[in-house]
Amino acid sequence: MSGPQCCQNPPTLSSSSGVGTVEDFGGLKTYITGSLDSKRGILLVSDVFGYEAPKLRKLADKVAAAGFYVVVPDFFHADPYNAENSERPLPVWIKTHGPDKGSDDAKPVVAALESKGISAVGIAGFCWGAKVVAQLAKTDNIKAAVMLHPSFVTVDDIREVMAPIAVLGAEIDQFSPPELLKQFEEVLSAKPDVDSVVKFFPGVAHGWTVRYNEEDEAAVKSAEEAHQDLIDWFTKHVK
Repeated sequence: MSGPQCCQNPPTLSSSSGVGTVEDFGGLKTYITGSLDSKRGILLVSDVFGYEAPKLRKLADKVAAAGFYVVVPDFFHADPYNAENSERPLPVWIKTHGPDKGSDDAKPVVAALESKGISAVGIAGFCWGAKVVAQLAKTDNIKAAVMLHPSFVTVDDIREVMAPIAVLGAEIDQFSPPELLKQFEEVLSAKPDVDSVVKFFPGVAHGWTVRYNEEDEAAVKSAEEAHQDLIDWFTKHVK
């Protein structure tokens, strides 16, 4: 996780990006997009760069347009990872922003969704956020889970997953290499009661779904394919 691949092509954060609004939600500042009328809620958990990443918010808006109420909380409390801060390299920053804390902070967000009349909740996580997904997917109150280029997720985590889960991985990924994802696939295939899919995207690297180069046509196409897979998984299971 401390290698350069995790942090390549960092986003230019923007507090005003997206068509949604920022509100206090479940104890956290949260980007919110979509209508409560859908009764279907999606929690998106960012990578280390946080909830102001424009491509993440753009994806949130896309998921909302598919018929979901989408929340993207600030799990880092206005302190996302900054690759330019040499005094706080990732191994130092992560000590105060571990995924375990993120998992604890996510539970009130899920509760807040339910308190607003959301009857079914799905969760997706990117890189750092996938570990939060792993923790919450071990409970039966999450209808579906998606991990995108996960970090920190172990085979033991996958063994405990109860929610239908899709794992979308990159061919070039030092944190979740194809060999590890194949182990995930083997574990999940032995759990016939849990609907699952593990999919590899060729020619892309860790972080590609939210940090793709917009001028790279192949990268954009691959990211959009992953976005559609995410939407299709939630459409199938979050109801």
